Parts: sequence; C-alpha cells; structure tokens
Amino acid sequence: MEQAFHYNVSSHGCQLLPWTQHSPHTRLQRSGHCDLFQKKDYVRTCITDNGVKYRGTVAITTGGLPCQHWSHRFPNDHKYTPTLRNGLEENFCRNPDGDPGGPWCYTTDPAVRFQSCGIKSCRQAACVWCNGEDYRGAVDRTESGRECQRWDLQRPHAHPFEPGKFLDKDLDDNYCRNPDGSERPWCYTTDPQMEREFCDLPFCGSEAQPRQEDTTFNCFRGKGEGYRGTANTTAAGVPCQRWDAQNPHQHRFAPEKYACKDLRENFCRNPDGSEAPWCFTSRPGMRVAFCYQIRRCTDDVRPEDCYHGAGELYRGSVSKTHKGVTCQRWSAETPHKPQFTPTSVPHAQLEENFCRNPDGDSHGPWCYTTDPGTPFDYCALRRCDDDEPLSILEPPDQVLFEKCGKRVDQRHSKLRVVGGQPGNSPWTVSLRNRHVPLTGYEVWLGTLFQNPQPGEPGLQRVPVAKVVCGPSGSQLVLLKLERPVALSQRVALICLPPERYVVPPGTKCEIAGWGETKGTGDNVVLNVASLNVISNQECNVKHRGRVRESEMCTEGLLAPVGACEGDYGGPLACFTHDCWVLEGIIIPNRVCARPHWPAIFTRVSVFADWIHKVMRLG
Repeated sequence: MEQAFHYNVSSHGCQLLPWTQHSPHTRLQRSGHCDLFQKKDYVRTCITDNGVKYRGTVAITTGGLPCQHWSHRFPNDHKYTPTLRNGLEENFCRNPDGDPGGPWCYTTDPAVRFQSCGIKSCRQAACVWCNGEDYRGAVDRTESGRECQRWDLQRPHAHPFEPGKFLDKDLDDNYCRNPDGSERPWCYTTDPQMEREFCDLPFCGSEAQPRQEDTTFNCFRGKGEGYRGTANTTAAGVPCQRWDAQNPHQHRFAPEKYACKDLRENFCRNPDGSEAPWCFTSRPGMRVAFCYQIRRCTDDVRPEDCYHGAGELYRGSVSKTHKGVTCQRWSAETPHKPQFTPTSVPHAQLEENFCRNPDGDSHGPWCYTTDPGTPFDYCALRRCDDDEPLSILEPPDQVLFEKCGKRVDQRHSKLRVVGGQPGNSPWTVSLRNRHVPLTGYEVWLGTLFQNPQPGEPGLQRVPVAKVVCGPSGSQLVLLKLERPVALSQRVALICLPPERYVVPPGTKCEIAGWGETKGTGDNVVLNVASLNVISNQECNVKHRGRVRESEMCTEGLLAPVGACEGDYGGPLACFTHDCWVLEGIIIPNRVCARPHWPAIFTRVSVFADWIHKVMRLG
C-alpha cells in the first residue's frame, strides 16, 4: 500500500499522495474512510530526469531481451537486493544506480549482462503541434521547474478548469494542458506565489499537419476551429477588429503567436475552442461577439441527429450540449437533482444521458449537465431540413400583472442620451468589473449616475454568483445575485411578458442606459428614451427580411433616438395594462441611433419559458 498513501500513526490520518513525493500540498483526511490514490510513479509510462523514480512495468530491453528478475542471481550475478523502498520488483526496468541513460535491467541472455530499456522521457514522449490543445503527454513541471497543481484541486490556486466540466480537454492529474487556447500548454503551480506557467515541451515539427477534413470555407463543423472563410462581421453586422490590431480591444491572440490558427485580417475564427467562430468587434463598448451568421455544414450533423417541432419525440443518442459539455444521466442525482426522471415521465424515454425534451421546451432537446455550475443546457442538435417551422409567436387570451412594473416617474428638462432624457428606470442595472474573472463581477442598482460617489443614498452593490448564457442566438444572459436586493423607488421589479407574446404595433416603450449620447447630452447620467413598436413585417422592409420572429423592432424617428455603445443588454420596457413589461433587450446593431432606421431588439417573450426554467432549476 505504500504505492497509494502515507499513514500517520500518531494522528490516525491518511496523507493521500497524488504527486510523486511527500509535500505540504498532499490532502490530509482524518476519517475512517479514505479515498486512496495510486502514487504517480507507479502509473507513469515515461521517465522524469534520469528515471530513478520510475516504477512502471516495462520488462524488456531495447534489444528485445527479457529482463532478469532482480531477486535472481542467474544468469547474471549482481549486487542489488530488492527492498520495500528501492522498487526492484519482479523483472521491471529500473535505475538503481542513477545511470544517465535511464532505466535498465540485467538480461536473461548470458552473453548480454545488462541493457537499457529505452524508456522515453516524459518531455520527449509526446510533442506539441500548433498551440498544444491536443497535447496529452505526462509532463507535470513548468519551464522553471515548478511542480504543477492537480486540475481537480482548488489550492493553492482557485480556477475554473474542473475536469468534469472540460471532459474533452483531458485534464488528468497535474499534467500540462492547454484548455483555454493559450500560446502553448501550461499548468497552475503548487507555488502560492506563482499562479500559472507555461511548460517546456518540444514541438512536433513539419511532419505533423492539421486534419485537412476539418478545414472549411463557407460553413463550419463542430465548434468551427477549422473555419478559414472570409466572414468578417458579427451576426448583428458589426465589423470585426483586425487580429493584428490592439485597438479598440487589447488581446493576446497575436497572429504570430497563433500561426496555425490563420488569424488573418479581421476574419471570424475560433482560436480558443469557444462555442463557434467569433471575433473582437470594432466597437469599443462591445468586446467580442460570435459570428452566428456562418451556417453549420450540412454534413456536420448526422441525419438522425436532428429533430422535428420542439423535439419532444427525439430519441437519438446525442449526449452533449451545444457547448460540448457532457450530459448528466437522467437517473443520476449528482451534480444536479433532476425534476424529470425515467420514472416520473416514462413516456419521454429518458435513457442513459441522451438529450430529450420531457417538458416540451420550445427551444428543443436539452439535458442536465455534468457541470456543477450549469444545471441544464440545450443540445448539439439541429432542426431537420424537412421540418416545417411553426410560428413561435402567439397572442395570449389575457394578460394580467400584479406586483411588478410600477415606478415613480420624475422628468427633467435637460437631454442626456441620443435624443433621450434623464429618467428613472428602476429595473436597469449596471454590470461592473466585467473584464475581471467571474468572481469579481458585481451589479450596481439604485443609482442614476454612471460613476456614483461613495456613500450615495440608494446605491446597492451586489456580487454576481452565477452567469447563465441563453439559447444559441438569443444574445441573452441571466445573472444570479449572491443576495436579494432591497426594493425602493429606484430599485423595482419589471414584469416578464407572457410566453410568445407579440407587442402590438404603436405600443409605447422606453430604453435606458449610460451609453454614448453623440453630443445630445451628458452620458454620465442614466438616460431614458421613448420609442414606439412597429411590426416585424414593416421592419423587414428596411432590414431586407433579416429580422427573425425572436426579434422585435421599434420605429426609426426623424431625430437620432436609440441605443448606442454602453447601452447593450439594457431593457426595452413597454407600457402594457398599466405596468412596465420587459419586452426586449438592447442588442448591437450595425449603426447607432440612425434616423428613419428601425432598431432591432431580442424579443424576450420567445425566451420567457427559458427564463422561468433557469429560475426554477437554479
């Protein structure tokens, strides 16, 4: 059992040994039930340094000769005696004398006393092609010699790369990997003063080439890492920033450091394994956006991996979300306790961890995920080509609201937004620290000022506990706050629309934000502007049929009134039945507050069922 753990007699504790030596970072568990790990020396198939610590099971030399048992003295006599500490087990290759050539053994051939076993060093056993995202070697030291931290531990450095969440990244043990599309493989270190470092690994050279079948030009497969087309705008039509530029957005994806990623000009690419091809945008207030206008290749999804209608009858075997996360088994209760199980809805055939739609979700088949931070997500499936898409919009019989959408109206005379006025939009929040890791996000509520003074009455600052991304193409994000907020005149609840509700043309609506005013006012105060809804049919005359049912429009006025940089993600609140209702979300458009040009918003009613589902499932 010395291969697995160290038992401390005095403390009655198990010191688990996930690394190759006793260190202050071994996990200590004082319990009658210890999780035991096999010491890495006994499972490693390559050697570190000169292989003195090698404890593998290779028992044949480079010349193909079987090794002699270390306990035998025939046919070759020797001075070594096997003990519990020196690892001279069976006839396995070892290096008891520290030979620079690595592990060796005495042979069973009387004419050849001993011979090297030719076991490769871990550094040479696997090489790196491109940026090393496919590297699966066993190097566990950084280029400065620091030991790597295990991926499944959060000390000494907390991090988001949990092995169960990134199954395709093979975050095994504490080996060097590249799960985030960095320049080359790296790891977190066991040094509290050094969070992460690159690893010193050899490059494969020109003999290793990318898989040519992954390269596409007019469509994309998988996540689009092989897309090499010339699309250079976002799905909303916003031009992309050049990859070799650092303005308006600074970034690490310099083309010379990612030579195999083809980061030419400002073309959409996926250098970091994101959900789909993307780019930095040319707008200062919008850092990145996906290029969802690029279609998925028709041969990327098997014919059986599509669904009709909402997918209630889908019975295929796809078991991954559209982001590549593996689905949780429907019968499992971890990491998420399911509301739908094989016994509760037997007609839905909730088999294994296959994608299904037991609740008739209008956005298609879904599953609970193996990511503890994501209760559920939609699957990597498409609607069948021969499927007749039904309208996702339907007016409800009756609309009733009670304790939401009320505010105290106070108007001022001085203009603030592009054609707007300062006003009270108590359901508008400001997301702060958004360029730091998620743990630093917080929302500010109850203030009219973009940069409120410390101690301003009514200001509430609440950390963000979770970020949940909406269905593909929705451009929606839900923020779960760490604690409840206090409601007041400047912090109020807005009503959610009924599912699939269509706002009647002519309805009065408002947008709010701290965005660009283009000289029409002061952009340090919350700005509110009034707009009227128009039908999608009328809107599509100007936008040439590009407006979808999941979007809605407001009329283009003679004066420049509308949303600009810094307003994105804000509310389009419409006055319905004496209440303010969140009917739309401000999304980037090709132009900012263009006169006579209708503005496009995400239609919230299409995703109201998803919002309720996220709130219900956590």
